[in-house]
Amino acid sequence: MLHLKTEEQVELLRASNRLVSRTLAELARIIKPGITTLRLDLVAEEFIRDNKAIPGFKGYNNFPNTLCTSVNDEVVHGIPSDYTLKDGDIISIDCGVILDGFYGDSAFTFPVGEISDEKKRLLEYTRESLEEGARQAIAGNRVGDISWAVQNKAESGGFSVVRELVGHGLGKNLHEPPEVPNYGRRGRGPKLKEGLVICIEPMINMGSRNVRQMKDGWTVKTVDGEPSSHFEYAVAVGTNEVDILTTFKFIDEELSKIK
Repeated sequence: MLHLKTEEQVELLRASNRLVSRTLAELARIIKPGITTLRLDLVAEEFIRDNKAIPGFKGYNNFPNTLCTSVNDEVVHGIPSDYTLKDGDIISIDCGVILDGFYGDSAFTFPVGEISDEKKRLLEYTRESLEEGARQAIAGNRVGDISWAVQNKAESGGFSVVRELVGHGLGKNLHEPPEVPNYGRRGRGPKLKEGLVICIEPMINMGSRNVRQMKDGWTVKTVDGEPSSHFEYAVAVGTNEVDILTTFKFIDEELSKIK
């Protein structure tokens, strides 16, 4: 059963997702070789609480931290630690908040220092596959239209799509129906309706699409050790066009200062 949102609820979701966007931008300012993923986690938690929200992931199914920090061949759900970022790494940061009872949830993959051209291309195609998928979040389309658009863009660049992990509905719960796979066929799956809020989150690998879960019960890695990239939007399904509740504008502004 799909949980459709009122206009007021969509605005509350916009506010919570805007806070996630601002949190990720705060991290963009300090991501560089020499910083630990645990330090990023502490900065994020302080920023979220200073903005009268609470971390959405901390304690969720006993997850221990505010952020998921996934480096290089870690696809998602990496646990912050004393790992020190190195020049040439990429790090996916997935962040969630609860603000006024509604969840925000977004992810962005950051370059650390100077990364290889291959990694740059992986990040570009993953982000573009997210954009392609989001454009399909229009009332009357189906989930499969989003899934196909993501898969088509990613595979057109020679990359592979992780299939074990999917996007999801978003609201007062972090994970609501429907599931939103990053692969599929057009015209299949649940029909999209105005008021539906979903997270679209391509997880795209440079090598094989196959993944494995580590012994910590959370971290998911590529089986071949090749890098993986992850970007995520929260979007509200619109009548004629998608309403993207997440913004990467703040992040892009901070990253442009570094170049």
